Order: sequence, then structure tokens, then C-alpha cells
Amino acid sequence: MVKWIVLVVLLFALVVLALAVRPVLVRLPRLRRAAVALQRRQADAEALRHSAEALQERVEALQRQGETTQQRLELIKAKRGD
Repeated sequence: MVKWIVLVVLLFALVVLALAVRPVLVRLPRLRRAAVALQRRQADAEALRHSAEALQERVEALQRQGETTQQRLELIKAKRGD
């Protein structure tokens, strides 16, 4: 008699577990697609970050070039006596 009660309780627990796991298993394909989309976005963001860093370096180089040009202009003006 005790064996049957244990068996019924165990079977009931397995049914409850299966019912709890089913929604997760149903959503797995959507979750996988979402994960792939997120990885793609992460790669895009990384590429944008690299582009932004390169642009920042270019801006800094142009600023240095502008400062050098400004200094040369001031030197030329000083030599002319303006």
C-alpha cells in the first residue's frame, strides 16, 4: 500500500514538473533567435565603437594640425610686423 502511495506521489510530481518545464521548452526557439539577434547587435555596437575611436583619433589629429597651423600663422604675422 505504501509503495502505491509513493508511486502516485512520484508520478504526480513528474507530471507537475513536466507541466512547469513545457512553457520553457516551447519558448526555446524564440529565445535562441533573440540571443542571436542580441549577438548581432553586440557585434554592430563593437564595430561602431571601433569607428568612433578611429574618428576620435582623427579629430585629435586635426586639432593638433589646426594648433600647429595657428602657431605658424601667428609666427608669420609676427615676422611681418602685423
